[in-house]
Amino acid sequence: MAGTADDLVEIRVATPDRATALRLAHLLVDEGLAACVQVIPGVTSVYRWDGVVHEDAEHLLLAKSTAGRFAPIRERVGAEHPYDTPEVIAVPVSDAESRYASWVREAVRQGGPAGPATTDEDAR
Repeated sequence: MAGTADDLVEIRVATPDRATALRLAHLLVDEGLAACVQVIPGVTSVYRWDGVVHEDAEHLLLAKSTAGRFAPIRERVGAEHPYDTPEVIAVPVSDAESRYASWVREAVRQGGPAGPATTDEDAR
């Protein structure tokens, strides 16, 4: 992956169901591989597999991390995912709010602070 290990990426992983999605999301955050993982239900995937077109309901994970964590995420998801060939792709983040970007980097460096620091004024 081009760039630096500190570059932000969003890693997308399709899963067959909610239980798998939540298990993988917790695993990635608990192990400090991702700062945050969003679980999006209701995704329909149309794809060709073994020469046959399929249509399946899936849950999509959007993991926020750094380029340097992509290889360990790919390996971890590959080891834990029920699909023979899971989708694990990294999309570079071209820009992000600076405090959020710093939080993502720090979370994956240290294995997971609780979240971006906010003040009462930030919440308004």
